[in-house]
Amino acid sequence: MPRPSLTDRLAQRTAERAQAQLLRRLRTIEHAEGPWLESDGRRLLSFCSNDYLGLAQHPQLIAALKRVADDEGVGSGSAHLICGHRAEHAALEEALAEWTGRERALLFSTGYMANLGVMQALLQDGDVCVQDKLNHACLLDGAQLAGAELKRYPHADVAAAARQLASRSEAAALLATDGVFSMDGDIAPLRELASLCRREGATFMVDDAHGLGVLGDDGAGSLSALALGQREVPVLMATLGKALGCHGAFVAGSAALIDGLLQSARTYIYTTAMPPALAAAALTAVRVAREEDWRREKLTSLIARFREGAEQLGLPLMPSPTAIQPLLLGEAQTALDGAQALEAQGFLVGAIRPPTVPQGKARLRITLSAAHEEEHVDRLLEALSGLVSATPV
Repeated sequence: MPRPSLTDRLAQRTAERAQAQLLRRLRTIEHAEGPWLESDGRRLLSFCSNDYLGLAQHPQLIAALKRVADDEGVGSGSAHLICGHRAEHAALEEALAEWTGRERALLFSTGYMANLGVMQALLQDGDVCVQDKLNHACLLDGAQLAGAELKRYPHADVAAAARQLASRSEAAALLATDGVFSMDGDIAPLRELASLCRREGATFMVDDAHGLGVLGDDGAGSLSALALGQREVPVLMATLGKALGCHGAFVAGSAALIDGLLQSARTYIYTTAMPPALAAAALTAVRVAREEDWRREKLTSLIARFREGAEQLGLPLMPSPTAIQPLLLGEAQTALDGAQALEAQGFLVGAIRPPTVPQGKARLRITLSAAHEEEHVDRLLEALSGLVSATPV
C-alpha cells in the first residue's frame, strides 16, 4: 500500500474547510491612517484592529524607531544570548518590569513564543496544567508541547478549576488563564483564581495581551486593576503589539523566574532578538501609554457609547467591558455575510468562526480604539442596526 501524502491530506482538509464556509483568506492592506485602512483600492473604517490606544502611528514611536535604526541599523543580528541583546532591549525590560510591578522582565519575539517558552521551561511530564476552555491557542499548545497533562475547565468557572486541581493533588501544577479573553472580551475571575492557586499550591500564570495598556490606573493591565502583584500572580505575560502599537512580547516575574527562563526557554534562547529600533519604539510606547491617560478615558467613553447604542437597538452583544465587543450571530455563514455586508458599507469588521470559537457561536468581533471618534461609532451602530434587523439570530 502506498504511503499517504501529507500535502494531499492537507489539501483535503483545506477543501473541507472551504465546503463548510470556514476558509480563512488573506487580505492585503495597502495603507493605514489611524482607524482607516485601504484595501483593494477601497478606504475602509476598521473596527477589527487591536491597536486599542491608537499608538501604532504615534509620531513619537515613529521617531524613536527611526532614530535607533539610523544609529544601529535594522536587525539585531543574533539571539539575545550571543550578541543580539542591545541597550534598547535592556531599557525596555527594565521599564516593563517597573510598570507591571515585577522584579524583572524578559523580551520574546511574539506572545505565542513567550507562552510556549514559559510552559516548556516550567512544566514537564507528570505535571498538570489547568486552563480556561477559552484560553488563547498558544497557552493550550504550550501545555501540550511541554508534555504536561492539560485539564480545561468551563469558561470562568472557578469551582471547576478547583476540581481539576484537586484531581491531581500530588502533581506540580500551573493554572493559566487569559486576563482579557480575546474573542469574548470579558475579564477572568483573577482574584478568585489567585486565591485558589494559593490554597492549592499551584503556580498562577496570566496572559494579559489584551489588558496591558488598557486596564489599570496607568494602563499596567488587568492585574494592576485588581492590585494583584507578583506574589499573587508569579508569571505574567503580555504583548507589545496590541495597545502599545509595536511588536513582540515579554514575561515578567521574579528574578528567579527570569533567570530560569534565560537558561531553559527554548523560544528565547534559539531565536534572533527583535530589532533594537523596535524595542526603542516600544519603550516610547510604554511612556506614552502611562502618561496620556486621555487615551484610556476616551476608549472607555467610546465603549460605553457603543454598548448603550447597541442596547437601544437590541443588538446581541456579549457581556464585555473591554475594547473587544463581540456581536454574537450564531452560524458561520451568518457572521461571514454580516462582515461582507458591513464591508459593502465601508466598514472592516472580522467574522470569527469555528474553530476559533465554538460551533454555533460565530460572531462579528468589533474592536474599539482611542483612534476612533464618536461619529465613527455612531456610523457603525447605524450600519449594524440595518444588518441585524435583516438577519435572524
